[in-house]
Amino acid sequence: MNDTVNEIAGWMFNELRNAGMLYQEAAVEYIKSHYGEQYIYVNEAGHTSIDKEVKKAFKKLHGGKAAWDRDGFFWAWTSAIKM
Repeated sequence: MNDTVNEIAGWMFNELRNAGMLYQEAAVEYIKSHYGEQYIYVNEAGHTSIDKEVKKAFKKLHGGKAAWDRDGFFWAWTSAIKM
């Protein structure tokens, strides 16, 4: 895994930690503007998504304490306890 992937995942984790949730649309825009299109793709459903390696690194950082909301397109803590 490269340093940029870890840097992006770290940014995502900090956003989640500070705000309690992270909307994919906001993350996509930030990643595109700060790191480039190579970390973004269009998934099977036609939605703009974040590189799978970035999402794997992000998941390692939150350790399963955050969940993806399919309907709202955001990540949020699974409990009231924040890291």
